[in-house]
Amino acid sequence: MNPLRGARISGTGSDLPDKILSNAELAETLDTSDAWIRERTGIERRHVGGSTATMATNAGRRALDAAGLTGVDIDLVIVATTSAEQMMPGAAAVVHAELEIRGGAHDLNAACSGFVYGLIEADSMIVAGLDHVLVIGSDALSPWTDWTDRSTAILFGDGAGAVVMSACDEPSLLGWDIGADGTARHILFTDHNDTIKMDGREVFRKAVRAVMESAGAAMDNAGVEPEEITWLIPHQANTRIVDSICEKLGIDTDKAVMVIAETGNTSAGSVPLALHAAVDDGRIKPGDLLLLAGFGSGMSWASAVVRWQE
Repeated sequence: MNPLRGARISGTGSDLPDKILSNAELAETLDTSDAWIRERTGIERRHVGGSTATMATNAGRRALDAAGLTGVDIDLVIVATTSAEQMMPGAAAVVHAELEIRGGAHDLNAACSGFVYGLIEADSMIVAGLDHVLVIGSDALSPWTDWTDRSTAILFGDGAGAVVMSACDEPSLLGWDIGADGTARHILFTDHNDTIKMDGREVFRKAVRAVMESAGAAMDNAGVEPEEITWLIPHQANTRIVDSICEKLGIDTDKAVMVIAETGNTSAGSVPLALHAAVDDGRIKPGDLLLLAGFGSGMSWASAVVRWQE
């Protein structure tokens, strides 16, 4: 271990399927409306028909291009996902082959908090001696969605986001926190050959509390106050959840980077999709303090405070 060695995000990328499913189209088969969905979730449309491995590969390739690297430079690829097409091998094996990754590869299943888990793991691996780690969050939830169930059909979509973590002298991950509550696994789950089951009220309640405590711990570990956070990059589950989290943390809702209107809930893809969007449009600038926060099935949660570097 080298305590003077750190990691920074050197490139980002994203990928969404071409097919778009609008609220109006859902209203044709469900007892709902565009206005009802927007009011309760903030979602206007979602992308469907994607493949977890294909989206992961596309997002990963774009992140590599942004970092000026190729697969030969990558020591490890981590794919955070709950929806790999095969029981084994994982989606990371496909990415490894398609991008000609030189190093290792594995999947990470922590549901919607998986990408932040992966980011923390990547930082640790770089501190331990690796030079470049590709971290991808990718989920295709449309095949696991019951399109006759209004409570879940309006929420989920397919998408992927990726970052390259590279070694540097000045650490950018300033503080983090991870956690889980396995006793709550029954409120959001999917069995083999079945569809997503969710107790929305309980997920809302537990998610807000978990993120509030986890994000608070991450900021404490980083030695920063809520008012110092430049951008909150939250899991894109529901705008009401994010608004409640912002209120309880004391972070202005204008600082929350949101892409849920266009993507819906993309599980592990959601945080990196939002991160890439804010990098791509120039909102995130060197020196900015980012608070990344994920929560999801498990129940699992993870938060990280990152100082953005050039």
